[in-house]
Amino acid sequence: MSGPSSPDPRQRMGGGAPIALLSLLGTIVGGFLGQPVIGLLAGLGLGVLIAILVWRLGPR
Repeated sequence: MSGPSSPDPRQRMGGGAPIALLSLLGTIVGGFLGQPVIGLLAGLGLGVLIAILVWRLGPR
C-alpha cells in the first residue's frame, strides 16, 4: 500500500457549483416566465462564464 501522497502546493478552486446552481436557478426563473429552456441555457451560460473566471483568476 502506498502512503498518503504529498499535497499539491497549488490550491485548486472548483467551478462546478456555479454551473449547477445557475442552471437550476435559470430553469426555475425561466419556468415562471414561461420559457424554462431559455432560462436553463442562460443559467448554464452564466455558470460556465463564472467557472472560467474562477479558473483563470484563481491562485497560480
